[in-house]
Amino acid sequence: TETGEIDRFLIGVGSNFGGGFGIVWLAPWEKRDVSSSQIASELRRKFSQYVPGAFAMIFESSGLSRGSSGQEFQLVIGGATYDDLGRFKQVIMEELNRYEGLVSPDIDFKETLPQFKVSIDTVRAADLGVSVQSIGRTLEAMMGGRKVTTFINDGEEYDVVIQADQLQRMQPMDMENTHVKSFRTGELISLSNLVVVEEVASIATLQRFNRTRALTVSASVAKGYTLGEVTEYMENAIRQQLPDVTNIDYKGATREFKEAGNDIFFVFALALVVVFLVLAAQFESFVHPFIIMLTVPLAMLGGMLGLYFAGSTFNIYSQLGLIMLVGLAAKNGILIVEFANQMRDEGLSVRDALMEASSTRLRPIMMTGLSTAMGAVPLMIATGAGSASRQTIGVTVFGGVIVATAFTLFVVPVFYDMLAKYTKSPNHLANELKSFEEKEAKGIPAE
Repeated sequence: TETGEIDRFLIGVGSNFGGGFGIVWLAPWEKRDVSSSQIASELRRKFSQYVPGAFAMIFESSGLSRGSSGQEFQLVIGGATYDDLGRFKQVIMEELNRYEGLVSPDIDFKETLPQFKVSIDTVRAADLGVSVQSIGRTLEAMMGGRKVTTFINDGEEYDVVIQADQLQRMQPMDMENTHVKSFRTGELISLSNLVVVEEVASIATLQRFNRTRALTVSASVAKGYTLGEVTEYMENAIRQQLPDVTNIDYKGATREFKEAGNDIFFVFALALVVVFLVLAAQFESFVHPFIIMLTVPLAMLGGMLGLYFAGSTFNIYSQLGLIMLVGLAAKNGILIVEFANQMRDEGLSVRDALMEASSTRLRPIMMTGLSTAMGAVPLMIATGAGSASRQTIGVTVFGGVIVATAFTLFVVPVFYDMLAKYTKSPNHLANELKSFEEKEAKGIPAE
């Protein structure tokens, strides 16, 4: 392999005894005939077959998502308590093992930290005359350390902390050497007679997300599935099987995908409004821009059909292509409407002006439409690093322009004939004013 190339992997391998990470740089595109996704799939298969007792996560580098773990799917589950999160984990892992859309799943809620749980026998402590507070303070002082006072030496104040020696607080049996005083008899009683020590496993870090106790589910999207599909599936499955989940949120690439999916509608609507207002200012009418903008839905349909036949997905690149189609689709309608208005300024009726504009502008519309579509062909047939994103944009633009060009020749003339009769030609007022001035110059009284 050669370092410095774009494609690389971050491989994480772990087991119950630890783990590690490594970066693998791939050879340049011209020196290999497989994609990075194919290599990642093969590595996952081999790790699962030939490395028993270990789990491996293959992270493909991404230029769009930064600050994430590298895995595309990251779902955050919130709960009221950490005990609830432990119960959620079992249900989620069972669902992940059944679902084929996600590979190399991992949950950051790992109960691998050994701890000792101390339970006080309150009945026996009461019989022996030992208070719960006394037991708690003794355990705190001997095992954890407790500040009892301060002293001053040479003008400096120091804390005095009492604690058992390290060798005397390493095992549960060390509590047998720790005693508390009975307030009833004054005798010293061993803590081993008052408490029950149980070794348990807990999580090393109590994770929170947006001030809520939470766990994070991370996985890679399997081949043949999209991030949107797996996100919708897992969200529905969790809401059905875990109705008491506090909240569901996202991280990394999944969060960016959700936010982009919500923002695209606002951006698309903003693009429509801006184009409409610019056309309204140009034509000094709201009817003519409306006629022109009727080609935009046709272009959107063409772009979606292109994605469907190409087997591509609706992602950030296809969304950018659809936004581009707003302007590309409107230009064909402008050619017809603008020329028809000029013919009306010369005195032709709406129908005659439309017939003249449609026949005269047929060749420019076909030439500009086909040239724009051909300009997207290099993107469609692109290969090499980053070709997937370029192909998606090219397919969207190509399909949208072809469909918009074909239907513009029918939709715009039909609606212009229906609606333009309710409008005046752009120079109607100027022509009337000119006619009034000519009549006034000749002494003809104005009507």
